[in-house]
Amino acid sequence: MELEGKTVVITGASRGIGQRLAVRLGKERSNVVVNFKKDLESAQRTVAAVQEAGGKAIAVQADVADTEAVVRLVQETVDCFKSVDVLVANAAASAFKPLSQIHAHHVDKTMGITIQGFLDLVRTSVPHMPAGGRILAISGWDSFRVLPAHGLLGAAKAAMETIVKYLAVELGPAGITSVGLCPGPIDTDSFRLYAGDQWDSFERTWLGLTPSGRFPTPEDFAEIMAFLCSPGSALINGQTIIADGGLSLATMPTRPS
Repeated sequence: MELEGKTVVITGASRGIGQRLAVRLGKERSNVVVNFKKDLESAQRTVAAVQEAGGKAIAVQADVADTEAVVRLVQETVDCFKSVDVLVANAAASAFKPLSQIHAHHVDKTMGITIQGFLDLVRTSVPHMPAGGRILAISGWDSFRVLPAHGLLGAAKAAMETIVKYLAVELGPAGITSVGLCPGPIDTDSFRLYAGDQWDSFERTWLGLTPSGRFPTPEDFAEIMAFLCSPGSALINGQTIIADGGLSLATMPTRPS
């Protein structure tokens, strides 16, 4: 994938699809910056896994909702690896409540990470990003499908997808491209927590509706994300790719009843 020696910053990389991407990039012999907010132990395990796979890695603690922390994250990256070739905005957090129950502090938290944090990362990374650089923003199904209690996060992710389009135009002359990835439901710890005791029901329903006939794993998305980080995907610019095994096609039956 021509990612050997390239420096990739991944926010929220101590677990879930961020962690899987970090390890996948280790196999490409990339330099991986494992950003985390609290879980140092998991971040250190991710660093070890990247190194075992063949890459180089450091762990950097930073709350991406904190502008000063973002500046430090990027500076530590440049101090260690000299550049930022790929930025992966993966970190997310929100309040999962009906919109009628959302308060100002919920909005501040969600938008602080998904929008302000993303823009801070872009602003501080781009001066260290050479031509051929890549920005990858991880969106979500809730940006275009109504999921219970996901209204606030869905709005934030939809805004992120709009930013991806503008970045493609604004940074294109510098040779920097921008793309979004919209995963469908994934078998991760965070999604199982959201589903709670309804997980088995969710899984059965979605498997029945998904044309591919299987539930996506974090490893599935790590492969897609790695490709979207690579120079070979450069013509995918300003777009958000939906990767859900065809589940979003299931709003209508496959044949007349």
